[in-house]
Amino acid sequence: MGPPSSSGFYVSRAVALLLAGLAAALLLALAVLASLYGHCARVPPSELRDSGAPAAAPSLPGKQEPTSQPGPTPEPDVAATRSSWRPPGPWDQLRLPPWLVPLHYELELWPRLRPDDLSVSALRFTGRVNITVRCTTATARLLLHSLFLDCESAEVRGPLSPDAGDATAGRVSVVEMWFAVDMQYLVLELGEALQPGSLYELQLSFSGPVSQDTREGLFLNLYTDQGERRALLASHMEPTFARNVFPCFDEPALKATFNITVIHHPRYVALSNMPKLKRAATRDTCQHPHLDDGQSEKEDVNGSKWTVTTFHTTPHMPTYLAAFVICDYEHIGRIERGKEIRIWARKDAIADGNADFALNITGPIFSFLEDLFNISYPLPKTDIIALPTFDNRAMENWGLLIFDESLLLLQPNDKLTEKKIMISYIVSHEIGHQWFGNLVTMNWWNNIWLNEGFASYFEFGIINHFNPKLPMGASLARMLSSFLNEKIFISALKSYLETFSYSNAEQDDLWRHFQMAIDDQSKILLPATVKSIMDSWTHQSGFPVITLNVSTGVMKQEPFYLGKVKNQTLLTHNDTWIIPILWMKNGTTQSLVWLDKSSKVFPEMQISDSDHDWVILNLNMTGYYRVNYDKLGWKKLNQQLEKDHKAIPVIHRLQLVDDAFSLSKNDYIEIETALDLTKYLADEDEIIVWHAVLMNLVTRDLVSDGNNHDIYPLLKKYLLKRLISIWNTYSTMIRENVTALQEDYLALISLDKVFGTACLLGLEDCLQLSRELFRNWMNHPENEIPNPIKNVILCYGIALGNDKEWDFLLKIYNNNTEEEERIQLAYAMSCSKDPRILNRYMDYAITVSPFTFNETNVIEAVAASEVGRYVAKDFLINNWQAVSERYGTQSLVTLLYVIGRTISTDLQISELQQFCSNMLEEHQRLTVQAKLQTIKNENLKNKERSARIAAWLRKNT
Repeated sequence: MGPPSSSGFYVSRAVALLLAGLAAALLLALAVLASLYGHCARVPPSELRDSGAPAAAPSLPGKQEPTSQPGPTPEPDVAATRSSWRPPGPWDQLRLPPWLVPLHYELELWPRLRPDDLSVSALRFTGRVNITVRCTTATARLLLHSLFLDCESAEVRGPLSPDAGDATAGRVSVVEMWFAVDMQYLVLELGEALQPGSLYELQLSFSGPVSQDTREGLFLNLYTDQGERRALLASHMEPTFARNVFPCFDEPALKATFNITVIHHPRYVALSNMPKLKRAATRDTCQHPHLDDGQSEKEDVNGSKWTVTTFHTTPHMPTYLAAFVICDYEHIGRIERGKEIRIWARKDAIADGNADFALNITGPIFSFLEDLFNISYPLPKTDIIALPTFDNRAMENWGLLIFDESLLLLQPNDKLTEKKIMISYIVSHEIGHQWFGNLVTMNWWNNIWLNEGFASYFEFGIINHFNPKLPMGASLARMLSSFLNEKIFISALKSYLETFSYSNAEQDDLWRHFQMAIDDQSKILLPATVKSIMDSWTHQSGFPVITLNVSTGVMKQEPFYLGKVKNQTLLTHNDTWIIPILWMKNGTTQSLVWLDKSSKVFPEMQISDSDHDWVILNLNMTGYYRVNYDKLGWKKLNQQLEKDHKAIPVIHRLQLVDDAFSLSKNDYIEIETALDLTKYLADEDEIIVWHAVLMNLVTRDLVSDGNNHDIYPLLKKYLLKRLISIWNTYSTMIRENVTALQEDYLALISLDKVFGTACLLGLEDCLQLSRELFRNWMNHPENEIPNPIKNVILCYGIALGNDKEWDFLLKIYNNNTEEEERIQLAYAMSCSKDPRILNRYMDYAITVSPFTFNETNVIEAVAASEVGRYVAKDFLINNWQAVSERYGTQSLVTLLYVIGRTISTDLQISELQQFCSNMLEEHQRLTVQAKLQTIKNENLKNKERSARIAAWLRKNT
């Protein structure tokens, strides 16, 4: 968890996730285009030192029925060995050789997890896998992936006869078996070559460790439920962790079917991609009524009974989608279009109704996408499980979706938070993957955006369908949809999905289907092929900023840089994007135009200083670019905002603010141009626009730190005069009808910043409201502080209070077990302005109660405020050794950055270095010196910007 927000209070994980999500929508394509071509493999234990990556292989043929079941495996011909040195060979390559194509896996896993023995420091599993393969090239050497596994036996049977079964199959001797650890291969050296076109079965027995420190491969979760300590096992295979669980052909293009069997303790339930296999009643099920259909019983060497659960055969899928869970959970379910949907969670969570919301939205999302694509979800069931710990992630495994419970379960007190929308977004994204990623899979990881890009596009599309008030985020997929139109876009995607179902695709396959849709009509005309247009975006990094000179109609494009320098474009970037320009003039939508050169003239966009026209580019923010204008263009937009801001749609008022401040911060326009856009704000009643303004204008370096005391009174006078209207609207709602905010998502994500700014700037009504709500909560704990402004109220309740308020919050903290709430409370306690209380707090954290506040570095939290910076520095003089022991030596380095965040001279750097000279090692002192020099340079740059902001405020206040 990071430091407190700019106004001095903690930003919740949910808020941070959502705000980051909206911002990340803008940067999504950039991130995925950096892609995963060099996916790093994990380092094996002890003598294994590995940095390999997965590799691609030929396309998979049609479905092949399994040829045999796992059976007892004979003793191996040879023992597996680690390779110390081998001559160069295929084991040195990142990609598997194309000699074998897997068709089917018969997989059995047996983890030794027992509910009555949770001393699981060295928990392991055993397993067997029979892999049916087709030989494409004569070879006496087999390679497949394996990592962290001990392969205990290996046998190759075949050629197999599809008609006669495998009863008469021969046996190919395994002469040697060894591990090529660099590229994570298990290599089988055979006594004779396999025959091209023939089928064979590889039979392998293995064992391996259950991961406890990472959520990779098969991993452990320990948690508390119904007052008891419990454990579960789950899997995470993406991108290259299936090889940690069983030997396999671990590449996305090598799809196969899977028959999965899991052996587990009878008190646990086992889940996998498919439903349990239903069989006729057997002697086991008659004698042991606790066994379900599709289950049998197995006895280990100690006489203990284990349950064997077998699952139906999966569709063709890559290894990274194979999934297993062994748990003691409850579930709720419903039937959607004849298919079962179940949400699994801790028994307490199910009993409290925390999974109800996720269940209620899942079915309609599936139905929406089925209707949109006219392609039914192909599996007979969907299980969605909430893990206590999954690193704030979710995974789209076919038929068994896995979530961190913080991203799936809705607590009763989450009604007044953005949590419902966040859960909706994430569930929509993972369900979108059932078509984009699972049904059709990218051929290799460098095309991962085919999965992620379209899952993200439909994530926003689904939420917008059910809640049209929510804005769409920008992405390449949305831009593509905007210049094709929705009908052609969906038609092309249907064709793409139908053609490559249960198979793999590359980027050019997708463009080909879009081109086919374009060629089948005559209304939409493009300046180039779809491939040429989209390659201009996917084959180069970053995104452009386009600048329109409204006086001449000249539009130009250049790369958008963070911190532009003169002639940077000419020196480093010669390519151009083919950019669709949707635009409006005087509020009326205009025809699509294309900027397919570095610059181009558009006479229809010209306006003069004497008329009242205005132009906005990037209609509805569908384009993946920033927009700039010449001085006249910005002037005309500013005049319109002051004359009648409602003539400009709210999404474009938001866009203008966001673009202008971003462009000014990175030296594309003057800061005064951005500030001019705020003059009209007294009339702005859309809180999301206010949020954008305040996020850009009310920052810690500008108003909270000590270098800019002259700006604070100016900004206070300028903003409070304009803020009062939006404040009155929402403060009244908080006081009189707070439940009205439940469905106002934009307000829920914006109120924290708006209220925090009002209190920061000393608005008396905000300070009074903070006192009222905090004291009311103290006196009547059942009257909880409304979540959207809880950070603000907690912080200012402490800042305006004394020991009584602080002691109350400490008591609440000590009685709370929820990590996120404890972090929130810990940061709130650092908001005190009383040095005595702050010193008491830090002393308490490192001496009185050294085992609390594990979620938060209290010293950093205190140092983050202006008052606390000096208090923390003085505290370190006498307590730096205790702080180092409590939080680690690296924490001292971080603290020095926080304390020194306002430095602007070499003398200040020298003083801080002298201050910390006894605290740090030599290499740490050098690191601190370099970092402080960077901070100084940034502050000097910001000093000029701050002076210009102050001058503008004096002129306009």
